[in-house]
Amino acid sequence: MNGVEVTRRIRKEIGEDVSIIVLTAYDWSDIENEAKEAGVTAFCSKPLFLSELKTCLQSIVEAGEKEEEDENEEKPLVQARTGRILLAEDNELNQEIATAILGDAGFLSEVAGNGQIAVEMLKNSEPGYYQMILMDVRMPVMNGYEATKAIRELENKELASIPILAMTANAFDEDRQEALRCGMNGHLAKPIDVQKLFKTLDQILA
Repeated sequence: MNGVEVTRRIRKEIGEDVSIIVLTAYDWSDIENEAKEAGVTAFCSKPLFLSELKTCLQSIVEAGEKEEEDENEEKPLVQARTGRILLAEDNELNQEIATAILGDAGFLSEVAGNGQIAVEMLKNSEPGYYQMILMDVRMPVMNGYEATKAIRELENKELASIPILAMTANAFDEDRQEALRCGMNGHLAKPIDVQKLFKTLDQILA
């Protein structure tokens, strides 16, 4: 299987997000059009010299940055938002990242290190204090599914009906279905797509 066909098959599997460079010792002008149509990002000559490879990689990076800048100019990343979100997440790094992302968007956030803590924090709050819960699924003591079921069974119906959004590294359909069966309002796969996160939050909180 030649490089063009390999590229074509890779694109079918993973889409356009990953750059593909063809390394060749031959003149690629004869196959350039076909290769570009298949999804090749750039070409680099062999034998491979560090300077040429560096130039090739730099051109790809700069092109990606320009495209991202253009997209950001057309579509602002975030809009003004307010409200307090309860973040149920046991991983400290994920806590910091999510808190920073939510803060930049205008949300206040409070962190629960596991599902049981999240349930207690919600029970001890007034209705409306939290607008939503971002619930990691895999947590110690009480996982996200168990915590959601416990919340939905709270005596205070206003607290029990708070929107809950699942966050999990499992992106299979059965995981989405399990989230919905437990009473969650939606499902986000990790690593979190920031644009999708805000779009989902806007839809639920509208």
